[in-house]
Amino acid sequence: MDAETNATLHPSCGASQPPYAEELLRSLDLPGIFLFATLTLMTLIAILVFIEEAVYIYRKTPSSKRSIIIWINAAAPVISTTSCIGMWIPRSTMFTDFTAAIFFAIVIHKFLLMMIKECGGQKLLLRRFENGRFTISTGPCCCCCLCLPRVPITRQTLFWLKVGTFQFAVFRPVLIFLSIVLWSNGNYVLYNLSPKGPALWISCFMGVLTLIALWAVGIMFRKVRILLTCKNIIPKFALYQFIVILNHLQTAIINVLATQRIIPCAPPLSSTARGSYIAQQLLIMEMFLITVISRVFYRRKYHDLEPPECMDEEAGDKKQTAKIILNGAAEDGLPKF
Repeated sequence: MDAETNATLHPSCGASQPPYAEELLRSLDLPGIFLFATLTLMTLIAILVFIEEAVYIYRKTPSSKRSIIIWINAAAPVISTTSCIGMWIPRSTMFTDFTAAIFFAIVIHKFLLMMIKECGGQKLLLRRFENGRFTISTGPCCCCCLCLPRVPITRQTLFWLKVGTFQFAVFRPVLIFLSIVLWSNGNYVLYNLSPKGPALWISCFMGVLTLIALWAVGIMFRKVRILLTCKNIIPKFALYQFIVILNHLQTAIINVLATQRIIPCAPPLSSTARGSYIAQQLLIMEMFLITVISRVFYRRKYHDLEPPECMDEEAGDKKQTAKIILNGAAEDGLPKF
């Protein structure tokens, strides 16, 4: 029975390489052509929405925040564009995925810097939280380690949080470059996760670096989320988290299912190629929605936070006013508290 099944399999089901673009396009039927056209149109619209938003940010946002916000808003359109290229040219999947991975590694570092900038910069952040502490028992690394001590907010702890995201922006491109070098020599196979191959070890090391970077962002967000509520930091962080989950976790799950042949092949696509094909199409639709939603939250005008001195003076004035009112009430015969 197995021999008959193997004999009837299409040759592309056992192929180690995805098909060429011409072969894929020739195999498309009318619904497939309509799907390709729709997803390509969604990618183009996402790019146009981002360009319009970037022009608005460049004109209306202070120069200190301008480049950071543009970088963060570019994450979804870039992932959508690389996914669209990989959908049209299946053999470019490894390079398009690597490009999106490098770009998003930089975006994670930029998001941490954006939270610091929204607090007024590093100096003002330290003055606002001079007696505060960071809660490091947060996800994705230490959410279950409630016994971890709270760390004082100092210039040194801010430096280490920046290092936590900056290392990811530096080492991930280096590891991807190493993967391409090994691939060119025939040593690196993207879907070969055997212990003897380098793909498994490089992927594990990149996973550790990713968790450290996300941990640093989570620590900072947990501290500033109440202060920056007026600047919609919570929905902005939610959009950032959605990109992380969809671009990493969703893609990884689909690739594992494809490697295990749970996702069947569909000539001319093998199981692994079809898994990448499905992941790319999902990412195009998801990143299109995130691009449109990001425009709503990042296009608004926000007032800068008041300096710590003004906040202290305002609190003192309120206390003085309350004291005068109470003293006046006591003079009128009311009990004095």
